[in-house]
Amino acid sequence: MPQNKSLSFDVIVVGSGASGGWACKRLAEAGLKVALLEAGHPQSDKNFTEHQPAFELKYRNHATEIIRKTRPIQVKFDVCNEYTYKWFVNDLEEPYTTPADKPFNWMGRVRMTGGRTNVWGRVSLRFSDWDFKAASLDGYGENWPLGYKDIEPYYDLVEKYVGIAGSAEGLEHLPDGQFQPPVPLTCQEALFRNRVKEKLGRTVMPARSANLTIPINGRGPCHYCGPCERGCITHSYFNSAFTTVADALAAGNCSLFSNAMAYKVLMDPERNRARGVLYIDRNTRKAVEIYARVVILCAQSQESVRILLNSATPQYSNGLANSSGVLGHYLTAHVRSGGGSGEFPAFGAKPSLGGPKKPLGIYIARFRNLPNSPPYKKFLRGFGYEGGSSVGFNWRAPGFGEAYKKAILEPRTSIEITGFGEVLPRWDNFVELDPNVKDIFGIPVLKIHMSDGENERAMIQDMGDSAGEMLEAAGAKNIRTYAHPSAPRWALHEAGIARMGGDPKKSVLNQFQQTHDIKNLFVMDASGFTSNPCQNPTLTIMALCVRSCDYLMSELKRNAI
Repeated sequence: MPQNKSLSFDVIVVGSGASGGWACKRLAEAGLKVALLEAGHPQSDKNFTEHQPAFELKYRNHATEIIRKTRPIQVKFDVCNEYTYKWFVNDLEEPYTTPADKPFNWMGRVRMTGGRTNVWGRVSLRFSDWDFKAASLDGYGENWPLGYKDIEPYYDLVEKYVGIAGSAEGLEHLPDGQFQPPVPLTCQEALFRNRVKEKLGRTVMPARSANLTIPINGRGPCHYCGPCERGCITHSYFNSAFTTVADALAAGNCSLFSNAMAYKVLMDPERNRARGVLYIDRNTRKAVEIYARVVILCAQSQESVRILLNSATPQYSNGLANSSGVLGHYLTAHVRSGGGSGEFPAFGAKPSLGGPKKPLGIYIARFRNLPNSPPYKKFLRGFGYEGGSSVGFNWRAPGFGEAYKKAILEPRTSIEITGFGEVLPRWDNFVELDPNVKDIFGIPVLKIHMSDGENERAMIQDMGDSAGEMLEAAGAKNIRTYAHPSAPRWALHEAGIARMGGDPKKSVLNQFQQTHDIKNLFVMDASGFTSNPCQNPTLTIMALCVRSCDYLMSELKRNAI
């Protein structure tokens, strides 16, 4: 029999990442009693190793095969290594499945307070009405049930708190924000920016990054140590573990339940209301029931939808809050398998194994299918690029002795850029429960169906071609480009499988991420995205969450939930 947690809570929040942290902060600071269920263990500064040299590790961070024994999927994500692998899910204990002809790497499954904000890339970009209303512009898919003006004040609020370094560029399709001073460009990046603008009219900017350049809220500015994915003892990057979650706990109204594997939402069928969550304690393997007036899922797209599918009842036989039948469908991510690199002058830069390393480099704004320009004939929507310059040793220097020692110090400077492109929502990209597989906790796992479409294939090819075009325009030498299929390694920006919409027959959530079917059940992560624009999603996840929490509180005040 499940154990009961009969403590009195107003809200249960499942997941402590980008959205879960904000939900807890916003609600707890307003005086609501919040229970935060986190599937992983607590995070603290003592786990951060960004300053620890590899020679202090048992395997010198060169034992990939050791990590692969328990994390064969997670180790494909380059930030899962000997420093951090214990933060990630054990793939053998918590598997998922795919069709044989549709491989998919579900990476970045973190089991730690803060979720993916422990290891995210920190690129923070706003969406625009060109994204929210894309269906009206090109005729594909559905518009979001909200516009830029609805979310703009919440972008402002989130950016001021998080701390986003960036530059104002005045682009209609990539709105400017509340920026801290940008991380300066290198000489190579400045040359690339100027020539690409001059010759091709495309905008290259310092990456808009959730890394502080001036201190706020007791957090220090970035000191360019490099490996942000291993933590940050100065709290210079944004991680919900030491920001939003810490604030929620400090408010005195939030209780953190670690190692709590959420299994299903508990229902009161007579009133059609969620009454709590059943979770499995990772340590004792016992089932525990916890109750509250409102349930908010912020577990990450696939994880939240997995909970809803596992919560099926006689009334909702194909998944909770799924009267529309679209729950689990329209899975999107980002394609990121096209790009290029080229060599540039050193401009006096010298290679170093221990020199300063910027957290991020450049971002190239979308330049296909833009306002006031003719549609691009090869595909719909568009892509941007992330990248930057690097200075390395000439490891392939010829000779030996003194000549070799001198030659190896000759700098090799380059710029590499990788495209991040929008994936069109398609019904046949979806997740479902695998009836034959359960994880080590007895919870049925997901089967993920994901593949490139014709639009993605054409976009990836253009990513490679356009990368070469820009590098050539900038005067790069030894240019190399690539354009590969996305599968099985997509970007980790999964979204869309509990989509928002104005029509309950075609969507799961309304514009405030409240399920159409169950008024006290919300899903506040990227699974609610109606489409998945080429911009990185995390800033929008957070802004939408705060907006939805404000709506929730207003509805509670008038006893509408």
